[in-house]
Amino acid sequence: MAGFVTIVPAQRIESPCVNTCQIDPATGWCLGCGRNLDEIAGWASGTSAWRQAVLETLPARKAGLERAASN
Repeated sequence: MAGFVTIVPAQRIESPCVNTCQIDPATGWCLGCGRNLDEIAGWASGTSAWRQAVLETLPARKAGLERAASN
């Protein structure tokens, strides 16, 4: 008997890219989105869980970049 394939819709997580692509030399984070080069390169192939984990780090990173820029 043939098995059934269950199709589970993937959770689509949009890229946080804002088209301001400049890497901060001190942190290695993009000044636009806050991701590092590995995270940017791996975004398309990363799992939904991995992308969500990256997204959760971005507010703190971007706040740190803003603090550093204002000093």
